[in-house]
Amino acid sequence: MSRILTAGFLLVALAAPIGAQAAETTGAGSTFAAPVVETWSAAYTKATGNTLRYQAVGSSIGVNLIKKAAVDFGTTDRPVPPAELKRLGLLQFPLVMGGVVPVVNLAGVPPGAIRFTGPLLAEIFLGKIRSWDHAAIREINPGLNLPTAPITVVHRLDGSGTTFNWSNYLSKVSPDWKRSVGEGNMIDWPLGLGGKGNDGVASLVGLVPGAIGYLEYSYAVQKLDRISFGTVQNSAGEFVSPSVQSFQAAAASADWKPSEDFYTLLTNAPGADAYPIAATTFAVLYKQPRSPQATAAAMDFLRWALENGRPQAEALNYVPLPPSLVQQITTYWDDNLGATMARSK
Repeated sequence: MSRILTAGFLLVALAAPIGAQAAETTGAGSTFAAPVVETWSAAYTKATGNTLRYQAVGSSIGVNLIKKAAVDFGTTDRPVPPAELKRLGLLQFPLVMGGVVPVVNLAGVPPGAIRFTGPLLAEIFLGKIRSWDHAAIREINPGLNLPTAPITVVHRLDGSGTTFNWSNYLSKVSPDWKRSVGEGNMIDWPLGLGGKGNDGVASLVGLVPGAIGYLEYSYAVQKLDRISFGTVQNSAGEFVSPSVQSFQAAAASADWKPSEDFYTLLTNAPGADAYPIAATTFAVLYKQPRSPQATAAAMDFLRWALENGRPQAEALNYVPLPPSLVQQITTYWDDNLGATMARSK
């Protein structure tokens, strides 16, 4: 016979296995975080015997699937506004942080060698700069052997939190971009080729000489045999290479405490060492789940990832959440899910 769980469900029950039999949970969304989520999943199964089936379908689909209760949790790199969460009975919290980087296919240009400013990236993605030997590119890249070749822009086709953070950053640094294109998971691209997911963009950039695109950093690192990444000038005027350290410097500027439902963006963060296109992946769940057992299984995985997933995150060039933020999230769980789970039988 089932027993009523206490309000301390999240602090007690989730610290232990879900039950005598192995549990399975389902998640979907962010391709940005897919490499680390999939690595966590394998480690979690090995540690607990429980399993996760994760679909890397993009942030927009991930949020839509959790809204329909088609998965146990969704992931998104664009936080859902608190008013929408309240209307739908959802909650969200951060899982991991990383960065979006410009990637190029230019022979002889090693990783980190080519420099970009935010306005220059906007001009390229607006189609106003179409050749690699343009004076604006050469001016900030003295000594770099740039070809007399056309630029081919590559972007995401699907609804993507990676696209949101990229376009949000460009909107912050380029009035022209903000006015003519703006920000969103999907935007009306002025030009370019489209690929599905981070993998699709990486493949297209790797296939087309002279291409430029944008990727989550771990995907870029995996493809260094065919593509290269650039450095980006930050709000302090420094050209910063993407790295765990520069993503951490951007994350350090965030004050999560006053942010309702952790609604915070890391783009164009202050600080001399901060990488300017840092981003956060969030998990989204129902406060009053249709299946408390399924939500319990999902929360067991998510809690395990936050408490035990630091080594895997760092190895894949992501930034694990600091302990102080994990503690805030734990309190948030108890405040928002404890009473609901206590009513389940």
